[in-house]
Amino acid sequence: MIPTKQEVEAACERVKSYVHNTPVLKSSFLNELSGAEIFFKCENFQKMGAFKMRGATNAILQLSHEQKKAGVVTHSSGNFAQALSLAAKNLGVKAYIVMPENAPQVKKEAVKGYGGIITESESTPIARETEADRIQKETGATFIHPSNDRNVILGNATSAAELLQTHPDLDYVFTPVGGGGLIAGTALSVKYFGTNCKTIGGEPFEVDDAFRSLKSEKIEFNETTNTIADGLKTFLGDVNFPIIKELVSEIIRVEETEIISSMKLIWERMKIIVEPSSAVAFAALLRERERFKNKKVGIIISGGNVDLKNLPF
Repeated sequence: MIPTKQEVEAACERVKSYVHNTPVLKSSFLNELSGAEIFFKCENFQKMGAFKMRGATNAILQLSHEQKKAGVVTHSSGNFAQALSLAAKNLGVKAYIVMPENAPQVKKEAVKGYGGIITESESTPIARETEADRIQKETGATFIHPSNDRNVILGNATSAAELLQTHPDLDYVFTPVGGGGLIAGTALSVKYFGTNCKTIGGEPFEVDDAFRSLKSEKIEFNETTNTIADGLKTFLGDVNFPIIKELVSEIIRVEETEIISSMKLIWERMKIIVEPSSAVAFAALLRERERFKNKKVGIIISGGNVDLKNLPF
């Protein structure tokens, strides 16, 4: 069932004292380049550096007192690991985080810094899930999925809700697509707070499972994950896919070179740090710029957690 407008409004109210109402930035150069008027919703300025703080916070706040006492558990190699750790710390809840052994050390250190209790696993999805199940059984902790969880999706919706409160006349809102939690939440806010506004996803050709899922109307998977957009290697789930199928207008695929050049443009022209996954939505707009000429376009900059030792330019 598609979450209601009241549920999105309740999530906005619930998380507002725990997350930043992130700034909306503009660039006259990027407007000229694209032909559209762009409003960048900068979740790279969110606590822990990504939109995922919103979903993690909303999910924990929805737990009962007994559940909070037992803690929360998730498996994640990056942003959600950090988000759940920090959200849990802020709310006085233990967070058990399963991270693949090959996760970047900088991300492991960040999780530890936020108080997350790390268990390392092999890097396969099955190994991660098995380890999370074991912790869940041993501790009684509640499992919170990074993207395929109703309360996480509702928390994610609060970013686009804030954007549309200040810019209610947007024609489109673009967002990157990975596990589907951000685009599903964004599509809910576009439906309830936009006026004739559409949600569009950006996705790398190298991991175009969501594009193919919309076409086939069933969840598709990727054979390879050979993309610089490391946050978009995951696939859709049975909670977010029905929302995406009903509310997302289309997904535009982009090449790796387009992601890199879009990321570079944002760094150079806007003087802000964005991760490759964040640049995918802007790359999608640039790829189809003729279609969006003279339109008002919101773009969710999903995060800014970048490995500075491994930049693509």
